[in-house]
Amino acid sequence: MPHLNLIQLIAIWAVPGLFAITLHEVAHGYAARQFGDRTAEMLGRLKLNPIRHIDPIGTILVPLACIILPFHFIFGWAKPVPITPQNFKHPRRDMAYVALAGPFANLLMATGWLILSQIGRLFFAGTPIGQFLILMGIAGIYINILLMIFNLFPLPPLDGGRVLTGILPVQWARVFARVEPYGFVILLVLLVTNVFFMLMGPLLFGALNIFLNGTGVPLPVLNQTLELLRL
Repeated sequence: MPHLNLIQLIAIWAVPGLFAITLHEVAHGYAARQFGDRTAEMLGRLKLNPIRHIDPIGTILVPLACIILPFHFIFGWAKPVPITPQNFKHPRRDMAYVALAGPFANLLMATGWLILSQIGRLFFAGTPIGQFLILMGIAGIYINILLMIFNLFPLPPLDGGRVLTGILPVQWARVFARVEPYGFVILLVLLVTNVFFMLMGPLLFGALNIFLNGTGVPLPVLNQTLELLRL
């Protein structure tokens, strides 16, 4: 496989990245609607149009910097879908389910990208189309598994933090929820100090290994592919 230039790298990452963050947020909105909250629907946030979900910094600038700079992961976010838990019959329980909907959508998308890589390997082997499908499929697996595991971290305002808030006893949940205003700063410190990957690394790399082994791409080609994608 030839080395990829910056334009090719962006093209391979852009489609999986936009789908990952868009469907993640839309999944939250659809789940909320199922539990009685139509806030996202009324504000037009259940559309699959990525423009409605793009955050200029989190969706464009930060992921682009991750590609250009020698980072080993792609990081970014979309505009959160607005949710009004007061509209739920069981706010704490229902909010936990709504929070899980986003990571579950990423799991489904990772499976879809796995299938795409298989199509490239089995039906277009040795062709530019096959190479493109394999690269994009593996990129899609990485993005969605990383986004899924990242969001499951039990720290508000991440999805895992909202799930934990929903299942803790009420008095503990109230104390835990007070962390949310400082959640982003705490998360940034955990990422910079590598503590996040020490805690979540086994789960992250375990899930990645399962999906990447499922691509059926021979190990030498897979290693070369990962090198091309700067992972």
